[in-house]
Amino acid sequence: MLVPGLVFAVFTVAAGVIGAGGPRITASAADVAAYYTDHHTLAIGWGTIVFASAIPLAIWAAVVYRRLRQLGITAPGSAIGLAGGLLAAASLAVSGLAIWTAAQTSVASQPEVAAALNALAFATGGAGFVVPLGLMVAGVCVPSLFVRLLPKALAWFGLIVAVLSALATLTLLFEPLGPLLPIGRFGGGVIWLLAASALLPHSRRHRETAAARPESEHLTV
Repeated sequence: MLVPGLVFAVFTVAAGVIGAGGPRITASAADVAAYYTDHHTLAIGWGTIVFASAIPLAIWAAVVYRRLRQLGITAPGSAIGLAGGLLAAASLAVSGLAIWTAAQTSVASQPEVAAALNALAFATGGAGFVVPLGLMVAGVCVPSLFVRLLPKALAWFGLIVAVLSALATLTLLFEPLGPLLPIGRFGGGVIWLLAASALLPHSRRHRETAAARPESEHLTV
């Protein structure tokens, strides 16, 4: 889990840095077209990285689903987490392809088309990605609280991120709620995901050993 998690984190941070100067949803069609025309090569790279980041996320979601099943989780949480992860990866892929398409010379020269693609990239890379990502995080954290798969603090942190990610749906209606998007994208997509990759047990034996350790230490004291 740590390998795809690290790759996803690197791509996410890189895409965030490159896209920091990109046109916002409120930009005029002329400004959007000007950006993609003047920053053709940069936008091509930006879209490629966003698209590429969807692949390790999909792999991570599949691996964590299998890991939860190995740990004896048969409740719907594991399947919900897989569904959320795959939906998030698909939205991210669409966002990257929309950016890449908007950066093509023949498209960037048409302001209305470029603006429409930019809006699609923002929607799929924003709420379209963050909301299902929160579903994935919740699908791992809920069973983890019941059977102690993750440290309690990390599980609760993940649930808070999941709730805020779900609320990011409202950013489609109310622009001032935009700060919810980076909370879900970086809080759940990078920080929590890396921590969970490192701390989720590999097998039942590891889980039972970790669960028994505090009691053994207590008895020793």
